[in-house]
Amino acid sequence: MTPSPEKILIEAKDICLQIAGRMVLSHVDMQIHEGEIITLVGPNGSGKTTLLRLLLGLMKADSGQIKQKANLKIGYMPQKLHVDASLPLTVKRFLQLSGVVEESRLIEVLKRVNAESVLYKPVQNISGGELQRVLLARALLRQPDLLILDEPAQGVDISGQQQLYQLIASIRDETGCGVLMVSHDLHLVMEATDQVMCLNTHICCTGHPEAVSQHPEYLKLFGGPLSGIGVYSHHHDHTHDIHGDVVSCKHEGHDHG
Repeated sequence: MTPSPEKILIEAKDICLQIAGRMVLSHVDMQIHEGEIITLVGPNGSGKTTLLRLLLGLMKADSGQIKQKANLKIGYMPQKLHVDASLPLTVKRFLQLSGVVEESRLIEVLKRVNAESVLYKPVQNISGGELQRVLLARALLRQPDLLILDEPAQGVDISGQQQLYQLIASIRDETGCGVLMVSHDLHLVMEATDQVMCLNTHICCTGHPEAVSQHPEYLKLFGGPLSGIGVYSHHHDHTHDIHGDVVSCKHEGHDHG
């Protein structure tokens, strides 16, 4: 059964963008529905972060259209956070920068991401894995309808990455929010995603993780099929109408972000 239009959280139609004369995104279509996890994969410079910025309203496309569900609440987790070592900033204060939040609420959301022990620690003194969990907690403070996560496992070891992706999936299961993640490595998010979109300026291929991992366009970009990796398939009572067919691309270019 195809999801009804009211289940669409955000939709991009025929998005094109050039930067400094280079085509960064060419005729990109996508939809994200309630309760759906989409992982956006692609090589460096493929346009992934730029597409996120467009969806967040931080940039404007040259052509095409982006539609959001009315009163959509988005929780955003950036790819990187740099805090100057001389800045006295605890995790508690960092989480409160987006608005006055009761300490009880901060503890609640940090517990949800298994990071309650860092509340009073300086941001500079926590580990990479703890920092990513704090950034996820910050995104959850708004009780979002949609989570947009740019390389959420960056700087985390393999074991920690798997735990983090499982955590994101469990948050989706509990809240019913939609999730859009960016990752370089499809095999790391296999168990935690419903759909994969492979982007290299245009949408190269899209579908369930095991299908995309064997797609010729994916193999051409990433150099070979996945081997020795167990693939877990989510089974739902519905399908998702993702507009991700391969689009003829007249221009080739690279992302600058």
